[in-house]
Amino acid sequence: MLNETHDASLTSWVGTSDEFPIQNLPIAIFKSGDMTEFAAGIAICDQILNLQDLAKTGLLSGDAAIALDACQTDSLNNYMGLGASYHSALRLAVSRLLRTGSEHEQLLRTCLYPMTDAEYGMPCHIGDYTDFYTSIYHATSVGKLFRPDNPLLPNYKWVPIGYHGRASSVDVSPQNFKRPSGQTKAPDAAEPSFGPCKRLDYELELGIFVGQGNELGEAVDIEHAEQHVFGICLFNDWSARDLQAWEYQPLGPFLAKNFASTISPWIITMEALAPYRVAFQRPSTDPQPLPYLSSNENSERGAIDIQLSVHIQTEQMAEQGMAPVELSRSSFKHSYWTVAQMLTHHTVNGCNLKPGDLLGSGTQSGPEPAEAGSLLELSDAGKRPISLPSGETRTFLEDGDIVILRGFCGGENGVRIGLGEATGKVLAND
Repeated sequence: MLNETHDASLTSWVGTSDEFPIQNLPIAIFKSGDMTEFAAGIAICDQILNLQDLAKTGLLSGDAAIALDACQTDSLNNYMGLGASYHSALRLAVSRLLRTGSEHEQLLRTCLYPMTDAEYGMPCHIGDYTDFYTSIYHATSVGKLFRPDNPLLPNYKWVPIGYHGRASSVDVSPQNFKRPSGQTKAPDAAEPSFGPCKRLDYELELGIFVGQGNELGEAVDIEHAEQHVFGICLFNDWSARDLQAWEYQPLGPFLAKNFASTISPWIITMEALAPYRVAFQRPSTDPQPLPYLSSNENSERGAIDIQLSVHIQTEQMAEQGMAPVELSRSSFKHSYWTVAQMLTHHTVNGCNLKPGDLLGSGTQSGPEPAEAGSLLELSDAGKRPISLPSGETRTFLEDGDIVILRGFCGGENGVRIGLGEATGKVLAND
């Protein structure tokens, strides 16, 4: 719920920022300046508050001190597992310390490190990763390409579809990875062939980190689901479309998805996202969620208006000093299933989630063609090349291409907070 940390009039003695103002305060694992080890830090404007240094000041007490103590490692799993009340206590304490007029400004300046020099580590150990499929626009567009006669399967509007992904290949931005190899089969070929992927794609997604877990056999009801969610980051689930087309029947994605996935380093807490909640709505002609996936709270404010965009910089563009160009933009508010519904459904059979587990939202495409969250959709499976300012075209990604995901909330009528960037570069398959 909204509280004093969301006050739009708040300012910080550190400075101003459209990305990381005092109303945001996301958390990451970082190393900067003369630091020799990774540590937890909170972003404020263009600086990072080192939580190890903050602990040495002795300024925090109560639940905030307990939360801070859980942040004294190079992984956030313990902190995530404490639960929402402790996360909220630390956020409030840090907000008060960083506000304009704080009596502790001079002491806290010694705890700040420049973001420009920062190197980021994985925010936590990801024990398990589940990728959902929550954009009905993406599901329908892709379905038309793979199943023209039956693009949207009948279960889609009833159940949050997901599959178990590969946690070990999830890495923090910037992530460089080699073009994957695997089996593909051309429509007119008698048998498959093996070689580097020719249809490499990005997927514009959000990553959702589990906070407090649940015991095996104990489902989490939708009224309490978001108490088990720690926060959100940007997520690029790279996809080899030609490998996918050959392997996905009957068990779904495998090698087409498990070679690389990129997360942005900053995790935006659910509390920071509170001002940007909007109503969750379904067309009246569609089936409404079953009772276990429905609540008044979820209907009134279950969706989140997170503006998302994809940018590309080719090798040629970089050599010519050209900035990355935007390919598309969308919003998470178009998602057919909410964060609460994803977590509720994941546990309804008794599945136990643990702190640091990752849920992918699935590609976030909007209702308009220009809001597509993948090249597969933007290029109509390669039939419509996309023109770039350098004179190049793309249907799928080439070696040397850099893809950048960005996101933000708010803006014109309120405080803008950013999600940072998730950047990845495609390397040649030697």
